[in-house]
Amino acid sequence: MKLICESLEKEDYTQELPEVNFTHPLIQQKVRELKSGLPHSWDIQSKIITKTASEALKEKEGICYSKCNLLAALLRAEGIPAGFCYQRLILGDTIDTGYCIHALNAVYIKSEDRWIRLDARGNKEGVQTDFSLKKEKLAFPANSIRGEIDYPVIYTKPHKKTMDVLSQYEDCLDMYLHYLPTEL
Repeated sequence: MKLICESLEKEDYTQELPEVNFTHPLIQQKVRELKSGLPHSWDIQSKIITKTASEALKEKEGICYSKCNLLAALLRAEGIPAGFCYQRLILGDTIDTGYCIHALNAVYIKSEDRWIRLDARGNKEGVQTDFSLKKEKLAFPANSIRGEIDYPVIYTKPHKKTMDVLSQYEDCLDMYLHYLPTEL
């Protein structure tokens, strides 16, 4: 898929934003530690909702929206251009479970002179995502036959619909099952 940058200015993908607050002490500490191990809230069946990068880091969990904010913050803290990409995926295993928007990051690899999408969701049994310069390895490849969509735009900031849902609800499990946006 050919990715489309929302902005042609690489600096727009390195900006600090309220959601991508990379100067926060917790983010800076994590940059220094370069440590992983942040589970997806659904995988651990947590009710906690995190929105900003520092909240995800503080709580040590988040859904893909907040985990993308954290990854963007960590990359941007190092001056690496990082943006936000989205997929429309089936929420469960079958079409009747409905759709949801899944968040990804895109990172500009200077030595390759190109953008590569990354999936901050995290791995678990049956879900494997890896960084590769050769072949994209996302947690959930979009299947157009099932009505799934790979949106090609690399946004400079998180999509408003994804941030709004994190602000409007208090129970992550309920939000995840019933209120995630279904389209951009």
